[in-house]
Amino acid sequence: MNLHGKNIIGDKLVAGGEESFRARNPLDNQPIEPEFYQASLANVDEAMELAEAAFARFSETSGAARAALLERIGEEIVALGDTLIERCHAETGLPKDRLIGERARTVGQLKMFADLVREGSWVDARIDTAQPDRKPVPKPDLRRMLIPLGPVVVFGASNFPLAFSVAGGDTASALAAGCPVVVKGHEAHPGTSELVAMAIRAAVAESGLPAGVFSMLHGPGPVVGTALVKHPHTRAVGFTGSSAGGRALFNAAASRPEPIPVFAEMSSLNPVFILPGALRERGAALAEGLKASVTLGVGQFCTKPGLVFGTGGKDWDLLEQSLARLIEEAIPATMLHAGIRASYEKGLVHAAQTERVNLVAQSKQAPIAVKTQSEAVIMKTDARTFLQKPELSEEIFGPFALLVTAQSLAELETIARGLHGQLTATIHASPEDFPAAALLLKILERKAGRLIINGFPTGVEVCPSMHHGGPYPATTDARFTSVGTAAVLRFARPVCFQNFADAYLPGALQNDNPLGIRRLVNGSPEITMSHESENLRNRDAKR
Repeated sequence: MNLHGKNIIGDKLVAGGEESFRARNPLDNQPIEPEFYQASLANVDEAMELAEAAFARFSETSGAARAALLERIGEEIVALGDTLIERCHAETGLPKDRLIGERARTVGQLKMFADLVREGSWVDARIDTAQPDRKPVPKPDLRRMLIPLGPVVVFGASNFPLAFSVAGGDTASALAAGCPVVVKGHEAHPGTSELVAMAIRAAVAESGLPAGVFSMLHGPGPVVGTALVKHPHTRAVGFTGSSAGGRALFNAAASRPEPIPVFAEMSSLNPVFILPGALRERGAALAEGLKASVTLGVGQFCTKPGLVFGTGGKDWDLLEQSLARLIEEAIPATMLHAGIRASYEKGLVHAAQTERVNLVAQSKQAPIAVKTQSEAVIMKTDARTFLQKPELSEEIFGPFALLVTAQSLAELETIARGLHGQLTATIHASPEDFPAAALLLKILERKAGRLIINGFPTGVEVCPSMHHGGPYPATTDARFTSVGTAAVLRFARPVCFQNFADAYLPGALQNDNPLGIRRLVNGSPEITMSHESENLRNRDAKR
């Protein structure tokens, strides 16, 4: 497929404004053809007008129709074959095997949301029937369910160019909810974004849906992104990226005459607490696990552990020594783009210049600048310094971690209380550690969206029970997740129907439950026959 570099506005390809740019291959820092055209403000308005026009029809589509669209998008992405993998590799430097796995995750997410909306119970239907004879006043008939919000703006992420980008979880969950999507593609991988966007565009057309169900625009976040967020037709925003970027969008959304939610995943240091019993039992294995988790994907995962806490002593010193040897042997690797590498290097310099912060180890092999490489680095400090210097709680995005030595479990608890919100928090403990760690665990419940025992945070399982979110600044709303089926709830809102005739109610709320979904009726789960039970009954009848 030849790339055209244009903005995709519904079924049209538009060159946009006068400004253009090229992607750069981080493996050699060379520009990659073709040119990509930045969208104009008129393009922003056109895309949002199309999305608003498409919403009326798309929001009324059945769960089966939305499921078919999502599955068709997955098929179109797979059909891109090696073209997508090669282009994504050239734009990000990510290994091809990693990208093949990420493509599978992207398609799997689409299928997961397709299954969710085809079944239909996600709308959380609740029915309280009327009691006309109730005294002193009659009780009305009340029926509540979730409906789609409206057009959603999604920002592509740099570190997951497929799974958190144009057809990633934000787009998949918004489409599943019945919301048209306008994507602001990431400038670092515009060709990858175009390929996937064209796949979505084809799926929308093949599904017979309005062209405005999907658009994608190129351009800088402060200009195109802000204009999308402030557009009056935008009803919600999905973002994965830096704290500065996410907060800017959040502020822009809050400053609108009609504020809208911004679901931004931003900064997380994913603290790891290693207790004495665990250190004695498996110190060497913990060092191996930490090295692997810190350096996985060149440290460019949102769940990379950036802080490691322990109570000191001989076993803690042995862990530090083992980790140092492993980090020294870590080979420098290419980061996603020059901007991320520059931020990483700036963070390292700032940390190294902080009083009472010392280098533990770094990769022996020097990074090659032209290949956008960075080295792995471990530093250390004491708990008192960490508590006194809030800048040590700022994320350094890359293969870096800070070891912090406390004097007691009570000091670890003090540190935990002072932490900002996190996506994850981990405790390594032996059976003997657990009774004393109960308070630490309760403290961390208030600090993180996912708690991990005796594991490492990198790797986010895509499944209904996953929660990928956390208190600010990990995300802008800790109640919601960007991974798993609950992500669809970000792009829906409840509506209550009072005293409606059955014929005028949505199918999810009609008396005979034509959709066959799970519902709450008069405060109790409605007794319905599942497909499995019906199949069993039919099988028994044949006998």
